[in-house]
Amino acid sequence: MPPKSRLLTQSYGDITLAFITEIRILDEATVQEFATELLNLVNNTYRIKLCINFQNVEYLSSAVLGKLVAVHKLCVEAKGELRLCCIKPAIKAVFAMTKLDKLFQIHDDMASAVNAFKRGKFV
Repeated sequence: MPPKSRLLTQSYGDITLAFITEIRILDEATVQEFATELLNLVNNTYRIKLCINFQNVEYLSSAVLGKLVAVHKLCVEAKGELRLCCIKPAIKAVFAMTKLDKLFQIHDDMASAVNAFKRGKFV
């Protein structure tokens, strides 16, 4: 039986929307599976426009932040873009404390992230 998918993806024009299915991304196995799915997505799509939706996520480990930095780096190397959206305030505070809110383009909702892709707007 294949491992449970940590992401549900759908296309919206040339934008890939990735919805995180997990409420908690804490243990090492879940973090690794999450990262592997994201990295495969980026590696298989040149010039990807990727929006990761955190709406379901209530808890995540610091290891996830490192994996997101790696995904961001891959996106940039592949001439793509990465945006995050729908991050709960407590998790958003972690991004701010670690200064990762300066690295990532974070939007309050998916519509603003998608519209920013369409406008080519960098926050």
